[in-house]
Amino acid sequence: MSIKRRTLTLEETQILNTQNSAHDDFNWNVDKRNVATYSKEVREELEKSYESTFKNITESELIQGTIVGLTKTDAIVNIGFKSDGLVSLNEFRDMPNLAIGDEIEVLVLEKEDRDGQLSLSRRQARQVRSWQNVVDYFKSGEVVTGTITSKTKGGLIVDVNGLETFLPGSQIDVKPVTDYDQYVGKTMDFKVVKINEQIRNAVVSHKALIESDLEQQRGEIMSKLEKGQVLEGTIKNVTDFGAFVDLGGVDGLLYITDISWGRISHPNEVLSNGQKLNVVVLDFDDEKKRISLGLKQLTAHPWDNLPAEIVEGATVKGKVVNIEDYGAFLEVMPGVEGLVHVSEITWSSQPINAKEFFKMGDEYSAKVVTLDKDERKMSLSIKQLTDDPWGDIEAKFPLESRHKGTVKNITPYGVFVELETGIGGMIHISDLSWTKRYNHPSEFTKVGDEIEVSILSIDKENRKLSLGHKQLEDDPWNTFEGIFPIGSQHEGTVIRKDDKGAVVQLQYGLEAFAPARHLRKEDDSIVGVDETLPFVIIEFDRNDKRIMVSHSRVWEQVKAEEKEAENKAAQADADNTKKAVKNIQSKVEKATLGDLGALADLKNKLKNEEEGK
Repeated sequence: MSIKRRTLTLEETQILNTQNSAHDDFNWNVDKRNVATYSKEVREELEKSYESTFKNITESELIQGTIVGLTKTDAIVNIGFKSDGLVSLNEFRDMPNLAIGDEIEVLVLEKEDRDGQLSLSRRQARQVRSWQNVVDYFKSGEVVTGTITSKTKGGLIVDVNGLETFLPGSQIDVKPVTDYDQYVGKTMDFKVVKINEQIRNAVVSHKALIESDLEQQRGEIMSKLEKGQVLEGTIKNVTDFGAFVDLGGVDGLLYITDISWGRISHPNEVLSNGQKLNVVVLDFDDEKKRISLGLKQLTAHPWDNLPAEIVEGATVKGKVVNIEDYGAFLEVMPGVEGLVHVSEITWSSQPINAKEFFKMGDEYSAKVVTLDKDERKMSLSIKQLTDDPWGDIEAKFPLESRHKGTVKNITPYGVFVELETGIGGMIHISDLSWTKRYNHPSEFTKVGDEIEVSILSIDKENRKLSLGHKQLEDDPWNTFEGIFPIGSQHEGTVIRKDDKGAVVQLQYGLEAFAPARHLRKEDDSIVGVDETLPFVIIEFDRNDKRIMVSHSRVWEQVKAEEKEAENKAAQADADNTKKAVKNIQSKVEKATLGDLGALADLKNKLKNEEEGK
């Protein structure tokens, strides 16, 4: 095969020579559009070199950026990424002089949003950074500065470096705060006292800083305290049990018992908030930071300056300041009290309840019975200001004399009657009536009633009188013994019943008892309440004033009498027959067959009568 060859022209020869000499390094891969193509290895190397000129960022990352441009609505921020990001100017309201070149911290929201742009936020970056700072403040205990922006339920909202935190009302100050509005807009120092990582919520306290300062002051004051030291203080708070006194950074407690030598009902009677006064240190505890103060100890005890006229036997006047079951305390002068025992209230032997007799604040005159200045004790008596009514008791109330009195008390066993002030006695329940038995004295009388009594006995030593009411009349039982003999029958009415029997009202107001087995009627039924029937006296005890009756005996006795009458009649017939037989036998000298027959009939009749008995 032949190959045609063509002779090169001059122009072609020149171009070929140029290519083989000056342009040997020309890239023949560049096409007519001036677009070069690279091999895979070259491309990877070029991309790696290009990527190294940018920062590696991740979403939700905090990163420093620079303002490289400003528009009417946004700031263009360069963070060293392959593209710049836009941040709304609304997030720069705290930077009115924003300018190109300013460095800021932003949060990467998205490396590429749906428009392919880098999404950044300065506002969220500040929130994240603020929360991180708050957590650091909480862990380190560092003091932070914040601005109170608004009031909310239970407290205030505080802006701490762009983060909203909560300030409870109890953590505003060491003193109770009621007006929260006065703090809105103020910038104050705070301490982060609580955080919640999950919801990113923080609680701050201004009170903690105050307490910290006060604790330091307390330490200095406590180190200089001594028992007996007199300090000037200000009443901080008055309570039911005392008052808290501010000693200049540390509080002390002034108990109510250490305010005055006299008794006071409430500390506000002598103290008020804000009042300045001198107090003495009674005791203190370094560990618990407690200080006990006294006010009355600055003056001498009243018992040490007791007036000369207060001696045994003297009459004093006092006010009731305390009442106990055993008596009442009278305050003779502030800090000096005496006890009126219940036994020294009245000459009466009737028990007295001090809490019913005395009233707080009432004034009484009393006699000083005993006085012990060393023990600081005084016993008083009200009754000894009057003569003892028991001194001539026999003359005033001789035995068997009659008097009228007032019922003062009723007990299950009797009635207490007051004849005059300080003189009284007891009527036993058995001495209320000759004829009626009472289950309780209240069935007979009531408190406040006037009643007539007879003096039965006098116990002067124990100050007791035994009284009787039934003794005003003669004992009717002497007469009743003849009216109600055993076996006699009387009409009675059942007024009460129980399982044991019934109480039956007889004539003359007498009450008898019918046992249950004696209440059965002839028709086998039982006598009921309010039924009036005949009863038989089966027992009469004059000494115990007791009558026992039976209704069953009434009809049983009638039956017995009827049977007895029948028996007597039969016996009489038998006796008459016997007599007739004897007469016949005595007259017959010689028996005949007819006589023997008649005699046999008479014997049979007699036998039948005897068998019928």
